[in-house]
Amino acid sequence: MTPSHDTTVLVVDDIDANRYAMGAVLRRAGHRVVPLATAAAALVELDSRVRDGALPDAALVDVGLPDMDGFELCRRIKAHPEIAPMPVVHFSAAATTPRDRTRGLDAGAEAYLAVPVEPEEIQAVVRAALRGARFRHDADARAGRLARLATATTALYGAGCPQELAETAAAAATALIRCRAAAYVFGADGTLYAGGPPRHEPAGTTAAVAPLLQRAMAGCTGVRSRIAPAPLWPSGVLPTGDDDGDARLMLARSRADQPPVCLVTPVRAAQGQDAHALLVHLAEATALAAESLRSAAEERHIALTLQRSFLPQHPPRLPGADVAVRYVPASTRAEIGGDFYAALPTPDGLLVGVGDVVGHSLDAATVMVELRHALRAYATDERDPAVLVRRLDRMLQLYHPEATATLCLALIDPLLGRARIANAGHLPPLVIPRRGEPAYLGVHGPLLGLGLDHPDPFSHRLASGDVLLMVTDGLIETRGTDLALSMERLRQIASVSAARGTGALCDALLGAFGSREDDVALLALRLTGLV
Repeated sequence: MTPSHDTTVLVVDDIDANRYAMGAVLRRAGHRVVPLATAAAALVELDSRVRDGALPDAALVDVGLPDMDGFELCRRIKAHPEIAPMPVVHFSAAATTPRDRTRGLDAGAEAYLAVPVEPEEIQAVVRAALRGARFRHDADARAGRLARLATATTALYGAGCPQELAETAAAAATALIRCRAAAYVFGADGTLYAGGPPRHEPAGTTAAVAPLLQRAMAGCTGVRSRIAPAPLWPSGVLPTGDDDGDARLMLARSRADQPPVCLVTPVRAAQGQDAHALLVHLAEATALAAESLRSAAEERHIALTLQRSFLPQHPPRLPGADVAVRYVPASTRAEIGGDFYAALPTPDGLLVGVGDVVGHSLDAATVMVELRHALRAYATDERDPAVLVRRLDRMLQLYHPEATATLCLALIDPLLGRARIANAGHLPPLVIPRRGEPAYLGVHGPLLGLGLDHPDPFSHRLASGDVLLMVTDGLIETRGTDLALSMERLRQIASVSAARGTGALCDALLGAFGSREDDVALLALRLTGLV
């Protein structure tokens, strides 16, 4: 065979002549040989080579070593995670019974040679051991890459915005091909987001890339690999030290009406069938995750538009009362909810309320709109809050049996200060007196949509200047916080903020509780026309 000099074999034998003979056979086959006389020397050599990243490709070990038999040496080698992949071949001129060969195999060795043996057989056994080790190494490497791809795919679908998706895709490509990569993802508004390690690119580089990606994928769906020659590709894109070289673009989109995503690597980094296949799968997953993000953003925009169209920022002027309302959607990464408020003048007084359809989706916003319309319709001939709550409960059961909602509803006589309140599973209203400590009213009841009995309305009398505050739970409920503590904090903030006016009170609460995981609706009412 033609010597290749690309493999190193450790030969461990305490007899000098045997080491020399075995080494000569292996050198003629093109192997580099490291001869050692004892098991202790072999362990020291292997430890040193592991630290240097130069582990031998195989080891031939004599069974009858003076300080430790070859079986025990093999067991120690195979017990070391970093050395265990190295194949071990036992040989012996004395211990050649089936039991000896069995002990060698049980210790983890790949083969057993009974010497004397022909040189050709030694070479063939070593070749077979090396071949098996390469197969195992390749299989392990492929399994590792597939595991990283699976982990990356999960992370892609966990991204909450296009920028995060681009960063996640770039990091995944870097991990898969062991070379720095960049990624580009279009947002729902057509903005192109770049992901990858920090780089110093000229201003406008990302915007300049957008038309290149669109042209490269024109008329195509699925995954396409393209080479962008250096003169056509903006400099500063690849953070690899060879930014002026050609770039490989792995473009993907699932439908012709969707913009493409793009993974960018140096051409040299994506060579090989495995690397190319991994980038194809990663590009496909990124394209699907980007499409999902855009769909969610479009649904959120529709829901917000629908919700805001039915929730004016300025309520109607109600005689005898100063009313402020606020609706604030959750962060842009969260889904839309079904929070709402109502403020209606009626012949019997002021009908105000705050509610929340359970769930987060366009469906929840749609049910919210129907509830609010139904409330306005029912209030034309019925103002008792408890009766209205019962009617809304029946409406949900009939037309939206899968939906539930919370609602706190109050009918207030602005001249006498009498308030009749019904609560369907909502946070109780907070009364902030002009003098004295704020307190939650003890009014409770079951959710809307369950068909359970609702109690008669709760009665309370408000004094001139008193404030009635209603909020949805998205203001104060966050993961890991105690609801009772949050309600107490709200009460304290309201106590010091109410004197500044109803609008200032709402703004103070929104500012105090910071970013939210859910939508929020607030309504604050101060009586001004008591007799």
